Amino acid sequence: MNLRSVAADPTAATTAPTAELVDATASLGGRTVWSGVNLTVEPGEFVAVIGPNGAGKSTLVKVLLGLLPLAGGEARVLGRPPGEASDRIGYLPQRRSFDPGLRVRGVDVVRLGLDGDRWGVPLPGLGRIRRRRGEDDRRVDEVLRLVGATGYAQRPVGRVSGGEQQRLLIAQALVRRPALMLLDEPLDSLDLPNQAAVAALISSICRDQGVTVMLVAHDVNPILSSLDRVVYVAGGGAVAGTPHDVIRSDILSRLYGTPIEVLTTSDGRLVIVGHPEAPARNCDRHRQQG
Repeated sequence: MNLRSVAADPTAATTAPTAELVDATASLGGRTVWSGVNLTVEPGEFVAVIGPNGAGKSTLVKVLLGLLPLAGGEARVLGRPPGEASDRIGYLPQRRSFDPGLRVRGVDVVRLGLDGDRWGVPLPGLGRIRRRRGEDDRRVDEVLRLVGATGYAQRPVGRVSGGEQQRLLIAQALVRRPALMLLDEPLDSLDLPNQAAVAALISSICRDQGVTVMLVAHDVNPILSSLDRVVYVAGGGAVAGTPHDVIRSDILSRLYGTPIEVLTTSDGRLVIVGHPEAPARNCDRHRQQG
């Protein structure tokens, strides 16, 4: 199934897309994960990437990051080949737990987002180093306030809650003022109140900071009301469109191969009832998590 736009917006901006895939094919270990994918993500959009385990959601993120070359077709990210605009991308990988005994402070975790690609090696010149440190300190303080983490940023990251850790990691991804944030399962393993809080934070970053967000999620309900578009990856391909175009019982039931019910609340919000794990096609879910 090729990725197709369910409903094109004729008023879409003419600005160059943040991300594009054209007739793209991705393979892992000689096995095709998905093929014939055509996707356009516009600047400032909030897009969810959803589908069963092993279908290729995380593979899509790796392609956009330049970590996995396409087996066919073309990809561009921020107007350049994947991997050539990494300094303008904020990336949050799948949920990782911190050892409770880890003494690294939350503020230091955020600061790693500034120097990760430089491995912490400063440019020559003491004056320049001091100026950069001052600018870095101000930026770290700014993003800590933005994500609401100032109150616990000096504490060891292993001693704060899961929701607080996730806010710190979002701040790390945001600290270099990215044009695109790629978030891989940022709500995974969080309880419902923290899911709602982190989802609201990501939505506000997208709207208020003008950052394009592509978020891989197992459960779309916490972010559904904030999304511009949804991409469902399944069966070796995908389908994309606005939530009201894509989040429908018939489309989701066909993609997952099992009945799925979508309800509309009295205020017009969509709610997906049940999140079945359909068998992954074209890959071995025990070998690779997609």
